Amino acid sequence: MEPEIPADPKPSTRKRMVIMIVAVGLLLGLLAGFNIFKNIMIGRALKGGQEPPQTVTTTQVHQERWQPTLAAVGTLRAIHGADLAFEVSGVVVKVEAMAGAQVHPGQNLVSLNDDTEQAQYRALQAAADLAKLTFGRAKEQLAARTISSADYDGLEADLKAKEAAAKAELALAAKKHLIAPFAGRVGIITTSEGAYVTPGIAVASVQQLDQVYADFALPQREVASVKPGQKVDLSLDAYAGRVFKGRVTAVNPRVDGATRNIQVEATFPNPGHALVPGMFASVSMEVSTPQSYLTLPQTAVTYNPYGSVVFLAVQGSGGLKAQQVFVTTGPTRGDQVAILKGLEAGAQVVTSGGLKLRNGTPILVDNKVQPASDPHPAPQEK
Repeated sequence: MEPEIPADPKPSTRKRMVIMIVAVGLLLGLLAGFNIFKNIMIGRALKGGQEPPQTVTTTQVHQERWQPTLAAVGTLRAIHGADLAFEVSGVVVKVEAMAGAQVHPGQNLVSLNDDTEQAQYRALQAAADLAKLTFGRAKEQLAARTISSADYDGLEADLKAKEAAAKAELALAAKKHLIAPFAGRVGIITTSEGAYVTPGIAVASVQQLDQVYADFALPQREVASVKPGQKVDLSLDAYAGRVFKGRVTAVNPRVDGATRNIQVEATFPNPGHALVPGMFASVSMEVSTPQSYLTLPQTAVTYNPYGSVVFLAVQGSGGLKAQQVFVTTGPTRGDQVAILKGLEAGAQVVTSGGLKLRNGTPILVDNKVQPASDPHPAPQEK
């Protein structure tokens, strides 16, 4: 039995398939032709120098004197500062200092009830006075040889013991008074008359604010650059635009084993007590001798995996052209970057618009608005 042969497709189906194939072929041919035409036109435009110029800004490279600096973040600390607490417990009977007031060394701030200690001291002092009189008579008796040396020594020891007991009770009574250890400003007092306080709980703070310390850390590689007496500038968010001047007063003789940083202490005069302990501050200090660098705005440099690039504005046939140059960059300072290799002083460098350039691109210079090139930029206040 012969196999059954399938029927041919309908004539209308075959016709539609042919039309679709022809349409796809025409579309592909049109796309290919358009790409060829476009490439030809672009090639002709480039060959004929018809590429439109790109608008850029430029600047002239020049030498600038840079003072190397180190920057760090520091914390302010009072020259003398203490949170004061009682060594003994008791009931507050008098608060003599006002919060925020200036106090002098030895001034009483807060007092506890010391009636019991004062009474005990008077009793012990009376006993010591009697022992002193007895010991005085013993001296006369010893001279007249009417008392033995052993009795004399016993009376002397009794006098010293009673005087020591009286002094100990007086010292205990003194612990019922919180005394300012140095001149300074009193902080918030956290107790009041009638309150019961326990040992070790801070009830007042005294800070000496005529000068303050700034503690900050620097990497260990800067150990040789930091010496006592170096100038330090300090700025804070609380006083925008204001710079406080101070000097390094101490450098820790050891490097922190965990961070590999060295701790530095700087001292700042504090007129008006504007600087407050605990504040966060930015610290900057000058190190080594000033250096001279070729300087550009940072916007002039394009950083790529294969190197740092700038574009020069050079005179060519038909006008200014872009010329790509590889450079070696150095330290930065604000909006500026130092160029170590690749440029010479006086070269005209593109500072903005370089992303749309390549070698030979015609350029049009418009320097009405220049990119920032401030060595010490500051936030703009509204």
